[in-house]
Amino acid sequence: MSQPTAAGDAVPATMRAVVVTRPGGLDALEIKDVPVPVRKSGWVRIRVKAFGVNESEVSTRKGESDAEVTYPRIPGIEGVGIVDEADENSSLKPGQQVATMMGGMGRSYDGAYAQYVTVPAAQVIPFETTLPWEVVGALPEMFQTAYGSLTTGLDLRAGHTLLIRGGTSTVGLSAATIAKDLGATVLSTTRSAERAGELRAAGVDHPLVDNGTLADQVRELMPDGVDAALELVGCSALADTLRTVRRRGTVCFTGALAGQWTIPDFSPFMIPGGVRLTSYAGEAADLPADVLAHQLQTIAEGRLKVPVAKVYHGLEQVRDAQADLESGTTPGKHVVVLDD
Repeated sequence: MSQPTAAGDAVPATMRAVVVTRPGGLDALEIKDVPVPVRKSGWVRIRVKAFGVNESEVSTRKGESDAEVTYPRIPGIEGVGIVDEADENSSLKPGQQVATMMGGMGRSYDGAYAQYVTVPAAQVIPFETTLPWEVVGALPEMFQTAYGSLTTGLDLRAGHTLLIRGGTSTVGLSAATIAKDLGATVLSTTRSAERAGELRAAGVDHPLVDNGTLADQVRELMPDGVDAALELVGCSALADTLRTVRRRGTVCFTGALAGQWTIPDFSPFMIPGGVRLTSYAGEAADLPADVLAHQLQTIAEGRLKVPVAKVYHGLEQVRDAQADLESGTTPGKHVVVLDD
């Protein structure tokens, strides 16, 4: 059985959604009236309030994703909103604030570029906050990836030194603020000296200009190497990043901003002796509710900064959001808010 919708509100039969019926340019993002999704047992229906716009959704729109993505598809790998309907025995209740992300959302099944979305209950994170939706909407995928990389991937602790390669990306900026909150010393990179101020604003101790080779710069600051490195640029930078880490230190491969996900003719001997290499892809479960609650509290107190690039209002502005994301001219997260 299902719990009734919040406040007894009747759910409409149709909703507005952004649908990609075929790969293409920005015009492939079409606003359509579609049926409100019917919730399956073990799933939760969420009334979407805001969602972040991500490179993954650009890839879906262009047809550059893997075979998991089929069309037509409502994109959106993350979202925040209010529980509309859940199983009767679920701990999730109608009216509750929740976040969700990943797990095939917006890829193998329809995502958050819509007024309603249904997702497995296991990937729903409840929270309580008075922060505005445009702030909360920036967080799920960004914080889950950053937090999971630092904890599951790198086991980062207070007193550790961390290098973030790809530091002005949304995940890089988030990782810097979280790492500082954990008590780490942070080195982080930008390809432009003019953007060093963004890194300092996120709490970075040592901004570095990445000219393709970082090992010498890092070793000047940390002669023995850093304890941990978060690789967000990709395989083209990985060999050099590995050389920045001390023996028994760890590199976590999480992203490929430069677009290269594989290394031709890879040899394990490219990994320096004693240096560990791992990866992180992660799911919603890697961002526990108590961790999200702590992060929301630190944001509310002004101790943690959310790198929001721009806020957009309504599904009509999704094309603008993707265009701005692709341009790369405004650092931070692009967030779409669905105003009532």
